[in-house]
Amino acid sequence: MLEINDIHTWYGDSYVLQGVDMEVRDGTVIALLGRNGMGKTTTVRSIMGLTPPRKGSIKFNGTELVGLSPNRIARTGIGLVPQGRMIFPSLSVTENLTMAARTGGKDDPWTLEKVYETFPRLKERTRNKGNLLSGGEQQMLTIARALMTNPDLIMLDEPSEGLAPIVVQEVYRIIERLKAAGQSILLVEQDFGMAMSVADYAYIMSKGSIVYGSEPKDLIDNEAVKSKHLGVGDDEA
Repeated sequence: MLEINDIHTWYGDSYVLQGVDMEVRDGTVIALLGRNGMGKTTTVRSIMGLTPPRKGSIKFNGTELVGLSPNRIARTGIGLVPQGRMIFPSLSVTENLTMAARTGGKDDPWTLEKVYETFPRLKERTRNKGNLLSGGEQQMLTIARALMTNPDLIMLDEPSEGLAPIVVQEVYRIIERLKAAGQSILLVEQDFGMAMSVADYAYIMSKGSIVYGSEPKDLIDNEAVKSKHLGVGDDEA
């Protein structure tokens, strides 16, 4: 579904992504792990065309994305849940959702009704403006907004960031439900345990490159890799 081959991305004079290779297969959940500042968010931004690579290839369902504008990339079937949520604070919950809505040609598309069934807390706050929602509710709204575009692939950038543990569990129940429905997901995450609970495959990024890839079980058992690249010990796995 998504094939990333040897991409190199800069922020100004800063060389961030230094030859990244990875893939997301249809119907899988792929976790992208790594310490802060290693290039995970830049990878997501490169895929979406927000920080375009200067070299390399990103293909989505056979379409080359490098060189396309972000709005055209979104219309190929990629939904983004950005780090920091970035909802529209002056718009209501319903307005945040409907402004992004499109069916994507799906037989059973995400609609307001379907979103509100999945996110009952949002249904209770349909007229609330975004800035009146809690952090957890804002994260739910961001995920729901991405689903309203009916994407083939949804990318979640640090969905647990800044949330209380009980809210993180609620977010991951949603991710598990999406996985069970066959939704393809690229998950960028700091919470190792949560990421491993849903991932089919995991990549680790360090200093702008992919340094490790395996199924979750192999990574969980690899104490040397976890310690070196993630700072995760036995008690956190």
